[in-house]
Order: sequence, then C-alpha cells, then structure tokens
Amino acid sequence: MSDVVETKEHALEDGEYMLAPVPEAARRPTWNQVMVWVGFGYVVTGLFVGGVLAGFGGQPGVAPSTAFWAIALGMGSLTVLTSLLGIAAQKTGMSLALISRYSYGSKGTNLPMIVMALLTLGWFASITGMVGQIWSSFIGNPSGVVVFNPASLGYEGIPAITLENFLACMVFGLVFTFTAYYGIKAIEAIAIPVAPVILIIAIIVGIRMLSEGGGFSSFLSEANNLGGLGLGHAITVVVGSWIAGAVMGVDLFRFNKSVKAVIWGAVACFVLTNPILNFVGYIGAVSVGQFNYVEWMLDKGLFLAIIGVIAWTTSLWTTNNAELYCNSLYVGPVLSSYKKPVQRRKLVLIAGILGTIIGSLAFYQIFFADFITVLGAAAPPLAGPLIADYFLVKKGNYDVSKLNSQPTYRLPGIISFLIGAALGLLFQYVIPLPFGLPSGLIALVITIILYPLIYKSLNDSKHDTGGIQ
Repeated sequence: MSDVVETKEHALEDGEYMLAPVPEAARRPTWNQVMVWVGFGYVVTGLFVGGVLAGFGGQPGVAPSTAFWAIALGMGSLTVLTSLLGIAAQKTGMSLALISRYSYGSKGTNLPMIVMALLTLGWFASITGMVGQIWSSFIGNPSGVVVFNPASLGYEGIPAITLENFLACMVFGLVFTFTAYYGIKAIEAIAIPVAPVILIIAIIVGIRMLSEGGGFSSFLSEANNLGGLGLGHAITVVVGSWIAGAVMGVDLFRFNKSVKAVIWGAVACFVLTNPILNFVGYIGAVSVGQFNYVEWMLDKGLFLAIIGVIAWTTSLWTTNNAELYCNSLYVGPVLSSYKKPVQRRKLVLIAGILGTIIGSLAFYQIFFADFITVLGAAAPPLAGPLIADYFLVKKGNYDVSKLNSQPTYRLPGIISFLIGAALGLLFQYVIPLPFGLPSGLIALVITIILYPLIYKSLNDSKHDTGGIQ
C-alpha cells in the first residue's frame, strides 16, 4: 500500500509521472510529440556519422553505395526497434524504469537504469561540448586563456579547451538544465518552432557544399575511392549513434495518444531527420573536407556564421533536454527502489551540473568516437528483454495493477542482457562476424531469442501464471 501512495505522490509532483503510468488525460497532442522527435533527431552525431562513413580525418570510409545501405539498414533497424519499444510504452503509459520491472524485476531493473543513466549523462556532456566548440569557433580565443589542454594527458591532436569554449559549455549546459527542469511541455515548446527551420537549413547548406566541391560528378569520383570500413562496422556506427535515443523513446512515447503517433515519431527521427544529416555529413566530408556544416558556414561570412551558430544551438537544445529529462527518470526509480526518493527536478539539476562540467572538459573531443562505437556494440541488447517479454512472452498484455508486485529480480532479463552485451563487444573487438554483419544488432537478436528460453526454464513463468506467490 505504501508503494501505491508513494507512486501517487510522485505522479502529482510535477506532472511527469516518474513512478506511475501516464493516464490518458495527461497524454500529449500527436503533432507536438512528432515535432519533439524531429528536434530530438537533429543532433551533430548525424553529421559526425556521415563524416565517419566518408573517412573524415584520414580514417577508412565507405563508397557511396555502401554508405547508403549502412544508413538505410542502420536507421531502418532503429525505426523498428524504437517503434516496438514505443508501442509498449504507449499501450501501458509506463516509463522505461517501470516497464523494465516486468522483464528485469523490481530491483533488477536498476541494471538497465544505471546503464541508461550513464549513457544519457555521457550524451548530455557530449552535446554540451558540441555547442561549446561551435561557439568557440565563432568567438575565437581573444582572452588567450587555455583552461585545459588534452595534449597534457597524452591526447595529441585534440584542440585545447579555451576559456571561451569552457564558458560557452557552462552557460549553455545550465540553460539546457533549466528547460529540462520543467519537463515534457518545455521540450515541446522549444522543438515545435525550431525543428522545421533547422531541417531546411541543413538541406540548403548540403546542396551548397556539394556545389562548392565541384558538383555531383566530382563528389562521386572522390567518394568512390573510399573503402576499408566495411558495411557491418558502418551499420554499427550508425546504430551506435542513436541506440540510446531509441531506448529513451519509451520515456517520450508514454505520452502519446495512439500507436500511429508512435510510428510517426519514429519515422520523423530515423527516416526524415537523421538520414538527412548523415548524407549532409557524408557529402560535406567528401566535397569540402568538413562534415560539420556549421564549421563550414563560419568561413562564409558573418551573416551565415550567425545563422549557423544559432541554428546549431537551438537544434541541439531539444536533444539535450531529452537526454537530461530521461536521465532523471532512470536515476529516480533506482533511488526509490532503496527507499531514498528524490524529486525529479532535483535530479535534473544534479545531472545537469555534473554533465556540464564533464562536457566543458573535452569529453566530446576526446571520447565521443569510441563512445558511440561501444554503444552500438553493447547497448542494443538492453532492449532485448523488453521486446521479448512484451511481444513474445506476454503477447502485449501487461497487467498494470501488478506493477508494484513484480519479483525482486527476473533472471531471464538480467542474464540475456549481460550475455548479449558481452557478445556485442566480442563481435566488435575480438571475433568479427562473417559477411560484415553488425555486432550490436546481431547481439540484440540473440538476446531476444535467449530471453524466452531462459524464461521458460526458470521460475518466472510459474510466477506469472500464479504458481509462485
């Protein structure tokens, strides 16, 4: 009974339902939610991935046809994965932390929550660093002050963090924290006016970069010389750039009014927004040697520079809001499971300040490339138990009244996830899969297959059918 009372108190705390399902009366308009996903999907990683596929920085890349298939298959996989998780969230109204109880257990769910909390904190720090870097490029270093030099720690080739870069990260990190503090409505308020404009800017600038590089024929001639990355690795990079967002989708889709709204949201992000950024980044890296179109705009005069910096900042605002908002929804339930409840807004402030500090000290510049590769290999299996339990084992039928009476630990979810994550890393770094298959997605499929087998062999099936009290 105390759990139910506590849940109601938290549900009413700020309207974000951290520890309770979202009721139908609190669901958000479909258009608002779709625009959140357009804005959510607009993040520099899309351009960065395009640059990786184009061999930016002297790394091995892929030819245009391979890049197309890597983006199509990677984003297609993310669309399916996000939609499946989103349908479960929309049908139940439950957050990732709550819905995970059915496949991981009431305290076993802390495993995926801690993983997602670390991932979203890393993303928040990375995006804050991205914004700071752009403003630093725009402002320059008139102070002449260097706050931190990565070369002093052995990271040669990483630009020093100037005072201007550091202050830009601190200022915008705190701004992002402030708006995430106010929840889903604040995220919508920023995304709706900004999302269409930034998409148009990206497309126009992509065309300009292509033209500056000599046109389409020159681009093809240069791009067809690329090679060495491999389709499987390329898909893993694409998936890694957004796997955390796909899983985070549960916490956004629980506010949707229909399954149709879920599908439209996933399509808006992974069919409309992100592939465009992937291709713009690829074209820019090949045509003008720069995947980041805002960096390119900075050299084209003050007017374009101002437009680029403002568009960049506002577009990343929605994404970083979502990272911080979801982070609080992962940390809060973990603390509550140990009878140490903390208000969602306090968690946002703590994570926002911590992420801002990390982001201002070159986390993006030093660790980001490895960060998304590891994500692409190890993180997809996290969603495996959720998909397998909801769609294969329970056939889409979750009894919300049993939310607070789940077993403490559900071993099928914990074991299958750990095996899947280990296999993803093994396939990526030790034993490459045949035919260039993507490590993370194959590990996810294995996890989905393992879960029902382990579930039937252990006591979970007896508990769910009433055989264990």
